[in-house]
Amino acid sequence: MKGKIGLVVGLGVGYVLGTRAGRERYEQIKTQWLKLYHTDPVQERVDMVKDFVGDKAAAVPGALWTGAVKVVKSVTGNGSPGQKLDAVIASGKEAVEEVSDAADDAVDEIKANASAAKSSSSSTSAAKKPAPKKPGA
Repeated sequence: MKGKIGLVVGLGVGYVLGTRAGRERYEQIKTQWLKLYHTDPVQERVDMVKDFVGDKAAAVPGALWTGAVKVVKSVTGNGSPGQKLDAVIASGKEAVEEVSDAADDAVDEIKANASAAKSSSSSTSAAKKPAPKKPGA
């Protein structure tokens, strides 16, 4: 999915930058893009993504900080150098698992929100479609 989006964006940028129609065509494309971008459905999605990223962005650094604190405590603890090394390795593994879990939770929530958004948009678009006209006799 990420590759397809990148391809479409790359083709669009390449077309805009490489077009032989010049500045007029660029301005036309830019105007159409801004019209699309400022529509209510697009802005709702933009706001939803901004809110979600703001909420989830704090989870990963928190897990990183907790892991770093655990590693530092294990280094400064009592014991022989070998015991400290074992404690650091164990703390590092725990920290990696916590960060991985936080990232996995964020990805799962993104997928759930995307599925919910698709189903709600398909049900609303189906409700907005007019009934097919019957041919007159």
